[in-house]
Amino acid sequence: MSNPKPRLRDQPRPDQSGPDQPSWRNSLADWSWQRRQPQRRDSENYYRASLAEPPSWPPLTEDIRCEAVVIGAGLLGASAALHLAESGVDTVLIEQDSVGASASGRNGGQLTPGLARWEAETMLQHFSPDEARRLWRFTAHESMDLIKALAERLALELDLKPGHLTAAIHPGHLTALQHGIEARARLGDTSAELLSREALQAHVVSAAYHGAVLDSIGGHLHPLALNLGLVHGLVSSGGRVFEQTRATAIRRRADGVEVITDGGVIQARRLVIAAHVSTHGLLAREARATIPFYSYVAVTAPIEGGSAALMPTDMALYDTSLQIDYYRRVREERLLFGGAGSGSRWSIEKARRYFEQRLHYLFPQQAAFQIDYVWSGAADLTARGATAAHCIDDSIYSVFGWSGHGVAQTVRIGKAISDAIQGRNDDFEMLCRIPQLPLPFGRHLAPIAVPIGSALLALRARLQPSKLISF
Repeated sequence: MSNPKPRLRDQPRPDQSGPDQPSWRNSLADWSWQRRQPQRRDSENYYRASLAEPPSWPPLTEDIRCEAVVIGAGLLGASAALHLAESGVDTVLIEQDSVGASASGRNGGQLTPGLARWEAETMLQHFSPDEARRLWRFTAHESMDLIKALAERLALELDLKPGHLTAAIHPGHLTALQHGIEARARLGDTSAELLSREALQAHVVSAAYHGAVLDSIGGHLHPLALNLGLVHGLVSSGGRVFEQTRATAIRRRADGVEVITDGGVIQARRLVIAAHVSTHGLLAREARATIPFYSYVAVTAPIEGGSAALMPTDMALYDTSLQIDYYRRVREERLLFGGAGSGSRWSIEKARRYFEQRLHYLFPQQAAFQIDYVWSGAADLTARGATAAHCIDDSIYSVFGWSGHGVAQTVRIGKAISDAIQGRNDDFEMLCRIPQLPLPFGRHLAPIAVPIGSALLALRARLQPSKLISF
């Protein structure tokens, strides 16, 4: 079959979803508690609407063999499969929905250093200086450099833009941000600088902030185009892809594993589980270290006066709020705006109202904002804040618990898994050494635990407004 490279449209398709018309299906309705909730419809995902005829692949309909099988065709799975196939490993990638249907194709598209919620200071607290330096380099410079290298090597159209801002909503937060810069410097990274309130105005025209960290190695891109581009590279390297193919069980064998799907059985020597919030159905014991939550993203209509009037330098931004705002410019003078976190899924109307209020608060000089697209996505977080990486019997590899961060790091870790399978280095072993705390009932308690935890943190933030606390 053909293997077209993903292309971006000059103008996205208008959102055609309505109250009686289902849109691009949300594949995350498998949380045990969610079955008792009414299903909500999203408006169309802007990323998919902005692609010209996204490619598709057939479902699996027979038993097959391969050297490595990857479950989950998001960024992590696509990267692992691509790097394996490029090294000559017979690789199969399966996806229960469509490529990029979950978090990898629904996120804010921001490129920031670190490992989930672990930044330089946290790494120094948990590791020796040399180990922390290595982990930071892996999750910062190596992750960003790999994105750029793949975009160039595969000739991908990603709307990749440099620069990222972390904006302080309270003057006291500048102290914590400065400490973060100093910790990075101790790890050999001098790519971040602190901006004053006045200097920040050159990047974002809002009175809401007291200064910011400008990170020159960060940036932003079109994540679904990246995801599809990695899969394009995989197929070009001889890999096989099957969409609408759900893995229902794993059976271990003396010579590897069997993956049972609803269309056939896959026999392989190695297995990569890149299913994120769906990992619990395949690795129940290991996945008890996470709790799932929903986040939300919107895209405005073209902004009168142009988006550059609000964000002149086209850098992505997130702030230091408890429930962070994150936003950036996209094509057609639009803003993409994300934020909030909830244990159960909001209605589309509630999410739309939330974003309208946030936009008007940040940019009161703009007469009006019209929201053209709103959607939700699920992520999972760990108690310690770092991703949970596992290698089981040198044959099963998995990573989950991204806490809503990690566009670049998923791609780099996918390569690390490929390297581990081929015995090239111990980068993935380094990630597996990060300790985790169990959250045995996280999936079932999320609708209660997330709002309670958020409320307690919000109370703490009110009592200590100068302390940087994020959820």
